Amino acid sequence: MLPGKNIPKGAPDIRVPRIIDEPYRVAWGDLCFFKDNFAEVLISCLVGPLLYLVAFGYGIGSNMQDGVDEYMRFMIPGIISMATLSATFNFVSTKIMVQKLFYSSFDELLLCPIKPSSVVLGKALVGVLRGMCSCTIILAIGALISPGFSITPFLIVLIILSSFTFSLLGITAALVIKRHNSLVVFTSLVIVPMTFFCGTIFNTSNIPQALGSAIFMLPLTHPTAAIRASMLDEAMPWLSVIILCGYCALFFMLDYYLIKSGKY
Repeated sequence: MLPGKNIPKGAPDIRVPRIIDEPYRVAWGDLCFFKDNFAEVLISCLVGPLLYLVAFGYGIGSNMQDGVDEYMRFMIPGIISMATLSATFNFVSTKIMVQKLFYSSFDELLLCPIKPSSVVLGKALVGVLRGMCSCTIILAIGALISPGFSITPFLIVLIILSSFTFSLLGITAALVIKRHNSLVVFTSLVIVPMTFFCGTIFNTSNIPQALGSAIFMLPLTHPTAAIRASMLDEAMPWLSVIILCGYCALFFMLDYYLIKSGKY
């Protein structure tokens, strides 16, 4: 049964499916932390995207030929895509790194009779929740700044999928990297450049072909293209959706292997 649920005497014994029960147990501590520090967590993951929105939207947009409004319509979907990365990766990777290096609670977790897949899903769950909260607020602000965006169920699916993918990437980084300083270096060399070069704040169609090919291979490029197309009612880049699903599956299998084999 789920943690904290006391069954009254005589009540029916309702069995929760293992695929739900185990990830929830894994995520329980992180969910409590998220609930108790909701304001701080939310502010920390919103500051960066909102600064990009204001600084680039009004700073650069005012100097563009199409004007601020048109640039905002281009940029807000990119900021939402960026939030699925910034709100998930740092939170998930740092939590696991601290649990692994300083408290050994991650090792204790793996001693429990829980499947490695449940550990991966449980650790990614809080990242998805954090990403959804951040993107919801940015969507609301974007709708006030530049009305007319299309908000559909498929857009929500894309945001959840992107948040889940980058939560899994955060787990991968925390499992592979052995020192906290190395995680900071990885963030500086991989995560930060992705926030700039993956079509979030400028159109990548005008950059050199060699650099464009490299950018196309980065994970953030594809949720950015799909989220922007969904919000602006443009033709959906299904190749990007497929590649995003591929990255999601790849990170999940890699996390599963690292935990299953003890190579973390």
